[in-house]
Amino acid sequence: MTDDLILRDLGLILLAAAGMALVGRRFKVPGIVSYMVAGLLLGPATGLLDMHAADHGGGVGLISEVGIALLLFLVGLELSFSTVKAVGAVAVAGGLSQTTLSGVAGAGLALLLGYPTSTAIFIGVALAFSSTVIVVKLLEQRGDLRETYGQVTLGILLVQDLVVIIVLTALAGLAGSGAAGATVGTGGLVRDLATAFGGMILLVGLSVVAAGRILPGPFRWIARSPDAILVWSLALCFAMIVAAKSLSLSLELGAFLAGVSLAQLPYNQDLRRRVAPLVDFFLAVFFVSLGAAMDVAAALTAWPAALALIVFVLIGKPVILLAVVPRLGFGERTAALTGITLGQTSEFSFILAGLGLSAGLIGPDVLALIGLVGLGTMGMSSALILKSRVVYERLAATGWLRVFRAPAEGPADRARSHGHHGPADHLDDHVIVVGMNTMGRHIVEGLRARDVATLAIDTDPEKLAQVEGATLLGNVDEIAVLESAGIRRARLVVSALQIEPANNLLAYRCRIFDVPSAIHAFDRSVVEDLRRIGATHLLESKTEGTRRLTEALHGEGVYG
Repeated sequence: MTDDLILRDLGLILLAAAGMALVGRRFKVPGIVSYMVAGLLLGPATGLLDMHAADHGGGVGLISEVGIALLLFLVGLELSFSTVKAVGAVAVAGGLSQTTLSGVAGAGLALLLGYPTSTAIFIGVALAFSSTVIVVKLLEQRGDLRETYGQVTLGILLVQDLVVIIVLTALAGLAGSGAAGATVGTGGLVRDLATAFGGMILLVGLSVVAAGRILPGPFRWIARSPDAILVWSLALCFAMIVAAKSLSLSLELGAFLAGVSLAQLPYNQDLRRRVAPLVDFFLAVFFVSLGAAMDVAAALTAWPAALALIVFVLIGKPVILLAVVPRLGFGERTAALTGITLGQTSEFSFILAGLGLSAGLIGPDVLALIGLVGLGTMGMSSALILKSRVVYERLAATGWLRVFRAPAEGPADRARSHGHHGPADHLDDHVIVVGMNTMGRHIVEGLRARDVATLAIDTDPEKLAQVEGATLLGNVDEIAVLESAGIRRARLVVSALQIEPANNLLAYRCRIFDVPSAIHAFDRSVVEDLRRIGATHLLESKTEGTRRLTEALHGEGVYG
């Protein structure tokens, strides 16, 4: 009976999430907001899903926890040591300043609104972070990830993610001590917090050793099998979760450190693309169930407080960044666009609120309040981000921004050196070559000899290691790999593969992206299909293909 209820609840959640995602897409509402609205419809509005009932929510809650862990695993996969070094002091100073000032100001506002000190501090912490998921997706949609303000924004978000891990560790210590129920004294609380952070240091040390000495060999051996490397990575993720729980730490910390360990390997971006769809599924369940568990009536009774906090997040956080970013050497435009982009609460705000409720640190009314603020700020901020340049120009025209005495745009704004770069971020008008077999390597060598910018793609890291120039590990069947390769900016896509379905799909996508393609027609039987799909040029044999490739490249103006 319980299994039937879990399946019923999960089915309702997925149906509601899918339906609201379509509605949200029509009105350009972020997915997280759509999912929480779906939860509100299932829970408080209709009563179809009761997350508080004794026989409901257990299995769904477990799925939600897995989603949170995988989200932190995904964040960790972004955190290679080279990325941390590239982020630099600017992002660290900006991220810590913004998080601290926003948290203090948010807590102060909550105190003025009448909340107890401990609750006000929790609210301030929950409001201090901005949404990595929403910001990155919207910056990608606008093509602004390579802009200076986009790089500054990504650096600040990276620092915020690190702060979140520290907060999660502290929450694990507080939950273990029973601090909310005042069952232990100050000495016990300090002891439990020290134990939590001591365990964190031990686990961090383990992840560093694993990244440098244990993982490279086995993963190099298994890397030729993309499906197997995903399974191995998830196995490591859950092994680190078990290690974290054995040290009385949060499962999120274990998942995050597993991601950090794998981020030091050359396969991290390929892993990130493979894990992302899995994360999307689990997070949809988490945010729908979170919306279903919200006490909307309690939140609506505190609507003046919710409105005040929404205004603070939408206006106060950008004002803080307008004050901080120019002090780091950036101009008015960069500071303003960064502030507008980060003017919302984070998906981690909901996660922290859920953990705070479980630990007894806050009540359902505060959870609902934070959820209501999140819904309002994410929805309105998304619209502002899409119109950020127009918003900035209108603010600049009023002269109000002069209050912050931001300098004119200077070298720091043009450097674009903050944040992390993908393999194709510096490439424009390049040729993408897929498949590093003998033919593919010869094509890359020939193009590079003519000073043509190339990006080589393959699923085998050992083959890519034999190629000079920019490379990308991944399967071109995945649209995310082509996006990472900068296909929209490419002059030509060449496939040396002898895999008919992959070549057909690649030719089709090149046609959709309006990018010329030269596809290896390795057998007479595939020629007609490739012509029907819309391949621009066919390479019908290795010998003939070399001549035709030269003609194709010449015709596309790549050289000559």
